[in-house]
Amino acid sequence: MTRQFRSLLCLLFIVSVSVQAQKKREYFGWGLVWADEFNVDGAPDKNNWTFEKGFVRNHELQWYQPENAYCKKGKLIIEARRENRPNPNYDPNSQDWKKNRKEIEYTASSLKTQGLHSWKYGRIEMRARIDTRAGLWPAFWTLGVEGEWPRNGEIDIMEFYRGMLLANIAWGSETRFKGVWQDLKKPIETFEDRRWGKKFHVWRMDWDEKAIRLYVDNELLNFVELSQTVNRDGSGKNPFMQPHYLLLNLAVGGDNGGDPSGTKFPSKYEIDYVRVYQR
Repeated sequence: MTRQFRSLLCLLFIVSVSVQAQKKREYFGWGLVWADEFNVDGAPDKNNWTFEKGFVRNHELQWYQPENAYCKKGKLIIEARRENRPNPNYDPNSQDWKKNRKEIEYTASSLKTQGLHSWKYGRIEMRARIDTRAGLWPAFWTLGVEGEWPRNGEIDIMEFYRGMLLANIAWGSETRFKGVWQDLKKPIETFEDRRWGKKFHVWRMDWDEKAIRLYVDNELLNFVELSQTVNRDGSGKNPFMQPHYLLLNLAVGGDNGGDPSGTKFPSKYEIDYVRVYQR
């Protein structure tokens, strides 16, 4: 074996170790308790994810269906498509927006770990690339396992719409179905990297019994102390002192998503991994 060949093998070994260390990130004082690396092509792991179906929330335009989520080459792809077909629940006399829409114009997927996995406190992390074009609303968020919204607590580790990256925390106000929001909206044009929207980024939540911190690429976006997040309904309950489950979805339009009419479809929300660490 020549010296040059040995040097080449050594270099390849170092590169391999470096890649694996980056792929399997470790944090001092934290242990990995759950992860989905999406390494098996095909449908998402049914042991980790269930699907929302139909029209769900926020007057969004998309019809959620499992077919729009698939794993390929180590990524989970959530795909929004422009389609046109009848709404199977259509009722022209209904006052429910989910039923009085005659047609489905867009489809997408929303995955959640509800009923399968939930966690109380921890470091929750996702590496992903989002589509930042008009009318698209990708999200990575949590909901508490008990209570109606927002008294169950909502944590938006990542949301994007209308040119803004969001990192939000919501809990119950005095009024039913109305949240108290600790929110952050950061225009992506404020990032120095002009190609920010074309790249993968790491979103992270650090959550313990004292506070919630939300990050993107190690930049702190939002912080709230749990002493402030007691529901204001007189119950004395704090929705962030209970387990939460995860959601991954790509929405289109709706109350906040903007106008997708000028956007070319399909749109892809690409997730490299989701990991949960605890101390």
